Amino acid sequence: MERVLVTGGGGYIGTTVVPMLLEAGFAVRVLDRYFFGEDLLPEPSDQLELVKQDNRRIGIEHFANVDYVIDLAAVSNDPSGELFQQATWQINHLARVHTANLAKEAGVKRYVLPSSCSIYGFQEQGVICTEKSEINPLTTYAKANGSAERGVLPLADERFTAVVLRQSTVYGLSPRMRLDLAINGMTYGAWETGKLPLLRDGTQWRPMVHVRDTAAAQIFMLTAPADKVSGQIFNVGSEENNYQLGPLAEIIADTIPKDIEIEWYGEPDHRSYQVNFDKIESLGWKAKRNAKDATLEIYEALESEKLSKTSKTITLQWYQELVKWREVIRKVEMYDGIMEI
Repeated sequence: MERVLVTGGGGYIGTTVVPMLLEAGFAVRVLDRYFFGEDLLPEPSDQLELVKQDNRRIGIEHFANVDYVIDLAAVSNDPSGELFQQATWQINHLARVHTANLAKEAGVKRYVLPSSCSIYGFQEQGVICTEKSEINPLTTYAKANGSAERGVLPLADERFTAVVLRQSTVYGLSPRMRLDLAINGMTYGAWETGKLPLLRDGTQWRPMVHVRDTAAAQIFMLTAPADKVSGQIFNVGSEENNYQLGPLAEIIADTIPKDIEIEWYGEPDHRSYQVNFDKIESLGWKAKRNAKDATLEIYEALESEKLSKTSKTITLQWYQELVKWREVIRKVEMYDGIMEI
């Protein structure tokens, strides 16, 4: 049984990709801080090992008997990246390049870096980004991803396959649910209040991809022909999922079985880009889901009370909560305890 090391396996994408890897017959070792809990993953077994570690402290021992690496560990959105800039550079750039180097040293066959289409940033109207397009990262998160790509790809050679996947904005239901992503947040707002929150002015283009589709792309790259993928960058998404935010909001509003009003807020977001996905589709991978599919699954989870909004579903809010609690506990803790010492 071949083994995959998944860093960041306790996150939004990780808690989706790990069960899919298990279903595909891989053994999985998850390395994560588990900020959102270990209970979001299946129970450990002969096929699944959970390691609690920060990717900034990853060691060669974590690659023992590992055939593949999917390096998901990252500070995972722009607001968090701006608040924790130093940590974002450490985790999203330096630690992932270090992980790739250790993987190669340990004899791992393949390393997959899930990056982000956000590195294309603002593009001129009508430009459709391919993997050869100039990148224009506007945020710390995007810049750190670009630096990680540049550090990882040169490691590829005849014995070590390194692949970069530039993921579109991810959406859809996951065990570690995020309601701070565009489609997910708009669906929740529409369900909760009958008003769909939409950032002005709605003309911005965004490529989107369902969380199960991007997870499938990562698994696909573990066995795709090495001579066609090694040292390569692939955009992950589909033409169907290139959305303008205004029309996307209308799709979501029309899908939810109740009257929904679109409610504008904030200043216009200057990030706008369309993306081409011909390269990955030429290998035989295709996205299977769209915004309507995700809207329905999230709506049904909310209606059945399987999903609710908590601070854990808003990434930055949860990080801030953890920082606040740490300070409170540090002030009152003595001898490794509070009341019991």
